[in-house]
Amino acid sequence: MLIDITQEVFSGKVYPGDTPPRRKLVSSLEEGAACSVTDFSMCAHNGTHADAPSHYVRGGKGADLLDLNKCVGLCEVRTFSGPISKAELRSLRAPRLLVKGGNLFTAEEAALLCECCVLVGTENQTVGDGRVHRILLEREVVVLEGLSLGGAEDGLYELYALPMKLGGADGAPVRAVLKTLGAAGEEAARAGKEETR
Repeated sequence: MLIDITQEVFSGKVYPGDTPPRRKLVSSLEEGAACSVTDFSMCAHNGTHADAPSHYVRGGKGADLLDLNKCVGLCEVRTFSGPISKAELRSLRAPRLLVKGGNLFTAEEAALLCECCVLVGTENQTVGDGRVHRILLEREVVVLEGLSLGGAEDGLYELYALPMKLGGADGAPVRAVLKTLGAAGEEAARAGKEETR
């Protein structure tokens, strides 16, 4: 079963100061046109999106050069009630972590995440301040922001979160989905956990 963890773009959250998404109907079947056509514009960081290293790292890769292997594979959805400890990170069962709730990462947590994760995601429109971004993006940890995890219980899943191929952009919209594993799939996933770095 697939669980959609993506915000709808036009009604989704917008980080303060970012340009909100807009759409314009250029032609309409209802108005007698041969087809309906929509133009749209948006910030690369609206709704559910991936940050590229170039978002905070001078000379960093653009969204079109993100390692797609990091964007697909075994992940763990997890709720943390407070700061994330080393012990909690050591107990992760997957190299991709999606955090439920309102947590913003600290710089210390970001440094720990770099040791065990190839991708981190949050329901917030930001993972943290500029220092947090730089720590993660300098190590080319994929950063997903603006996830919608209300329909996903804590546990293991297969993640598909491919960014749009926007040449040179500092971020890109993502359609992110989780695939449930079932009991047999979870057992196989635990046995064959991927290398994290």
